[in-house]
Amino acid sequence: MRNRNPDVHTQINVNDPGLITLVNKLQDVFTTVGVQNPIDLPQIAVVGSQSSGKSSVLENIVGRDFLPRGTGIVTRRPLILQLINRAPLPKTQANGVQDGDGESGPTKVEGTTDDKSNVEEWGEFLHIPGQKFYDFNKIRDEIVRETESKTGKNQGISPAPINLRIYSPNVLTLTMVDLPGLTKVPVGDQPRDIERQIREMVLKQISKPNAIILAVTSANTDLANSDGLKLAREVDPEGQRTIGVLTKVDLMDEGTDVVDILAGRIIPLRLGYVPVVNRGQRDIETKKAISSALEAERSFFENHKAYRNKASYCGTPYLARKLNLILMMHIKQTLPDIKARIQGSLQKYGSELASLGDSMLGNSSNIVLNIITEFSNEYRTILEGHSAELSSIELSGGARISFVYHELYSNGVKAVDPFDMVKDIDIRTILYNSSGSSPALFVGTTAFELIVKQQIKRLEDPSLKCVSLVYDELVRILSQLLNKPLFRRYPALKEKFHAVVISFFKKAMDPTNKLVKDLVAMEACYVNTGHPDFLNGHRAMAIVNERHQASKPVQVDPKTGKPLPASAAPPRSASPSIDGGNGGGGESGGFFGSFFASKNKKKMAAMDAPPPTLKASGTLSEKETQEVEVIKLLITSYYNIVRRTMIDMVPKAIMLNLVEHTKDEMQRELLEQMYRQTELDDLLKESDYTVRRRKECQQMVESLGRASEIVSQVQ
Repeated sequence: MRNRNPDVHTQINVNDPGLITLVNKLQDVFTTVGVQNPIDLPQIAVVGSQSSGKSSVLENIVGRDFLPRGTGIVTRRPLILQLINRAPLPKTQANGVQDGDGESGPTKVEGTTDDKSNVEEWGEFLHIPGQKFYDFNKIRDEIVRETESKTGKNQGISPAPINLRIYSPNVLTLTMVDLPGLTKVPVGDQPRDIERQIREMVLKQISKPNAIILAVTSANTDLANSDGLKLAREVDPEGQRTIGVLTKVDLMDEGTDVVDILAGRIIPLRLGYVPVVNRGQRDIETKKAISSALEAERSFFENHKAYRNKASYCGTPYLARKLNLILMMHIKQTLPDIKARIQGSLQKYGSELASLGDSMLGNSSNIVLNIITEFSNEYRTILEGHSAELSSIELSGGARISFVYHELYSNGVKAVDPFDMVKDIDIRTILYNSSGSSPALFVGTTAFELIVKQQIKRLEDPSLKCVSLVYDELVRILSQLLNKPLFRRYPALKEKFHAVVISFFKKAMDPTNKLVKDLVAMEACYVNTGHPDFLNGHRAMAIVNERHQASKPVQVDPKTGKPLPASAAPPRSASPSIDGGNGGGGESGGFFGSFFASKNKKKMAAMDAPPPTLKASGTLSEKETQEVEVIKLLITSYYNIVRRTMIDMVPKAIMLNLVEHTKDEMQRELLEQMYRQTELDDLLKESDYTVRRRKECQQMVESLGRASEIVSQVQ
């Protein structure tokens, strides 16, 4: 709504009643945006019990019948009522040619049910922009209809407000919020907790520091029992922003009056009390004109002995003037804070609008090309650790990949124990099998190679796992880049980017996995016993012999006390024999020890055929133990060499075929897969959220700019 009021372009003094008009403009500015009002604007909240006469007070102030009437809760949604004073139309414009604001004039009033309708007074609802209601009966019907659209036809309530503006030369400019009447007991279809619901709704409105509380109370009831005043005291215990309205003064018992209340001797309020006389139920039913009711009110106060001396401070006209003045002064006090809030909100929404970007203008090809280039550069900088958004809290980007290499993979390879699956007795069996039909004179190379190759192949799983972990980190970087506001703006582009890059990563995974497998296969296919770091067989045997000699007890000659020379090792068993018989000789230890345990010479002499399965049995002999230890030393030495090689080479292979490849080829892949003229416009279709939010922010920035312009006029 573009404001054409000439007041906007003039300086306004803080003592000018036009202040209220400006605040109303602020209210309109924010309400039409459709988002939560960031500014707590000064307004008058009307509270009171159901039977206190709130509706009659408001109608008397407006001078027209327009509020719903009936039993129970009639006001079931807050009604934000803006009264806007307009100068009477010149006679030449009374037929609706052009009004004083330079806008299209009102149409002729015809076919209305309201005999008071005229072209100078009308209402407008914010939810029906542009429609003027000259028939105030239709205003009432629209309030009922809009209320039921939110609350249904039962007696429920809703906090969603109805905004009504009334333009008239017969009102003072005011902003009031009519709230549901306070009730105690649910009636009919009302919810069981109706009292709590209404109480919470009212408290939400009157708790705002910039709200003036208009507490309406029947004068013919005890003031101490006033629901409106009681609730007002909860949020305004000192009575600094509460004004009391005493209704039904004409219905008080003979000889009683409200003079003590007006003097502040009962419950003092800084803003005081105003007594009024409303139309009775019979007056409403007989459709007594409000103008007549106001005349009767004036006559009552001027002729009543208790009020005649202060009649000018009683009645609805005085109440309207007092509210107008209070609201104006309150606005004057709160203007500095309002200005500060407007500037803060303007900066906030301006920043958000800048982050959302302008709606797409220009060549879509250039836009997509720029996005691809920017994405590729950011992907590279994150991997290289040159990003401008480096975190001081956690590892990110390339640093996480380094952690995978040097912590997870390195420790994972070191944790592979070659002897957790190959026991000493298994090594002994392999030694015997590798020697064939002739017992070996030396430790067999075949057995060593067989075992070490089996264990090298076990390094393939952690190596492929390392590839998978690095792939996960690249996907993590992709997600980080796609979470930027630019991609939230274009969901189709984001989805396409995700699909293309994931496909690119997977395509790079195949050669990476193959290279890693080949590295393991290379180590397994050729055992380089000539490696300079390898512990050769002679050195291994020397180490084992030293260990065994050190562990043997030294025998001493009892005569001389000198150590005796070490005895020769027992000869190796000449040939295997089967287990059987109670006689016979042979070792009790060694590979075939259990076959000769029975010492049965007769059975041994029979030389029965060996059993179908000939497995190792018995404990290792001293010679076998030494041979196994030599093999284990050699395996450990070579396995450590392979471990170091894999820890060094696997990360290099992953970097070559996965990380560096995707970093170098990312832009080419994106251009090849995405830069197609037929798809560009579809890719740059903005998300509904972005379009909606940009529109909201644009409206809010525009509205806040206008609001800032409005408040800057006040000197």
